[in-house]
Amino acid sequence: MGGGKGGGSWKVAYADFVTAMMAFFLLMWILNMTSKETKEGLAGYFSSDAAKMQSNNVSPVANNPFVQSTDKLDTRDFKITEVERSHYAIAQKLRQMLMADATPQSSSGISADDVGVQLRVNSDIMYAPGSAELAPEGAKVLDDVIRILKEYNLYLVVRGHTDSGEPRNSIYPSNWELSGARAAAAVRYIITHGEIKPTRLRSIAYADTRPLEPNTSPDSRAKNRRVEFYFHRPEVMSYSVVY
Repeated sequence: MGGGKGGGSWKVAYADFVTAMMAFFLLMWILNMTSKETKEGLAGYFSSDAAKMQSNNVSPVANNPFVQSTDKLDTRDFKITEVERSHYAIAQKLRQMLMADATPQSSSGISADDVGVQLRVNSDIMYAPGSAELAPEGAKVLDDVIRILKEYNLYLVVRGHTDSGEPRNSIYPSNWELSGARAAAAVRYIITHGEIKPTRLRSIAYADTRPLEPNTSPDSRAKNRRVEFYFHRPEVMSYSVVY
């Protein structure tokens, strides 16, 4: 009776073994069918470089996986679309911009999706506290944004964000006015100093409704005070771009 109960257990183990072997041989077949160029591109994309991360000369955006991958990926050999290729090029330009301006890593970031590329900059770098008055460092950032817009046929959404505790005054009685004024100030500068067509630009106020982190510490609140520059293709004008 006891042997009857456990007599079928070997079948389960054997089935697991066969499944694993099938998965292994399927993987080998896929790799064998993949071209050499694609393999090299994938290897470059997923390779890690710990030495650079530990160096004292870490770039301002070294911890961003998207920007890291642009250093290791040769888009001439890797089979990607023209849209993806342009996203890599734009990300590289933004990365070089941050390095040249020595923007602190904690105060900036670059990311991308299938529609566009986003540059995030801490508001404390761009504006005086509690105001929308551009600081000298903010003007430098916007000058580089202008160069990107002149080099590429892109549209730009500027998103203003605050933390939940920014000071209020008679000019900006709430975070909505403050975040909107900061985004609008950036757009106004781009139009005035870069002679960019206003139809290519939009500004949006989010106040403190889109925090990156909970507003529970000075560091997290500083990260939530930010301006985002989202570069996207002209043909994409949907709600997802605004968001």
